[in-house]
Amino acid sequence: MISKYVESASSFAGDIDHLIWLVTVIVGFWFFLAEGVLFYFILRYTAQDGVKGQYITGEDPKQKRWVAWPHYLTLLFDVWIIIAAITVWQHVKQAMPQADSTVRIIAQQWAWTFVHPGPDGKLDTPDDIKLVDELHVEKGKTYHFELQSRDVLHSFSVPVFRLKQDAIPGRTIRGWFKATMAGGFDIQCTEICGIGHALMPARILIENHEDQAAWVMSKSPAAAATGGTP
Repeated sequence: MISKYVESASSFAGDIDHLIWLVTVIVGFWFFLAEGVLFYFILRYTAQDGVKGQYITGEDPKQKRWVAWPHYLTLLFDVWIIIAAITVWQHVKQAMPQADSTVRIIAQQWAWTFVHPGPDGKLDTPDDIKLVDELHVEKGKTYHFELQSRDVLHSFSVPVFRLKQDAIPGRTIRGWFKATMAGGFDIQCTEICGIGHALMPARILIENHEDQAAWVMSKSPAAAATGGTP
């Protein structure tokens, strides 16, 4: 599926990829079928000398069925798409699995501030780690995020996670993700937020347990007081 060709690095990326493929295949099938029938009729019933055209009202049941049956089939496919979409939406947006850790994401014109818990594993304590444009997480851990905006509408997007969530001034919006691939990946703002919108990229660094623990300890107040050595 899509994840075979485009990097996917979250536990729910595959579900979203499958939904996109489902919609693409269904819509593509009906598109090519409809266009094929259209061009067939254009070629088959091109005006010919000596052949009088017919005016068809479509009131005959035998004629109406050529519209009614595809219509009913299309509705069945629509129901299929809706059920699949609601299932994915429930999993990604409505259900919040138990968190291993929580991070705070603050958007502003035109930068991201990420607040990580320090060695005590809690936010809003003296050992919090605050970075601009750099988010550090551990592979395999489930994270809750608290998304805030200091000024205008922004949108927090991590393409490899298939994650996108708008940030609204005055609100704290909560969501979650679970990284499944180590590495460094792009974070984007996907809401036009002013003249510097295009200059608002950031990076998410996904690390294994040992590297993440070492990074947290290197940013602890004790390490800072000794010049970086905890």
